[in-house]
Amino acid sequence: MAETQLGARVDQDVAELAKKRAADLGLSIGDYLARLVQDDASGVRARAVDAAARFLAEHQDVFDETEDARETRRGERAA
Repeated sequence: MAETQLGARVDQDVAELAKKRAADLGLSIGDYLARLVQDDASGVRARAVDAAARFLAEHQDVFDETEDARETRRGERAA
């Protein structure tokens, strides 16, 4: 496969985060960026985001109950 060099300017924070994530995954920056682009182009990322949104919508009441219970416990400790 022929490779092409690309250049892009990003914030320092974004660059550091990309380097860290690539290292965490055992990838070079180029391979990490290629994976992100391929996932985006294939729709993998969109499907994952949609699935997460559906999960949150379906279980929002559980999250709300947990948050309410946590707030109640904090109030009891403060009293």
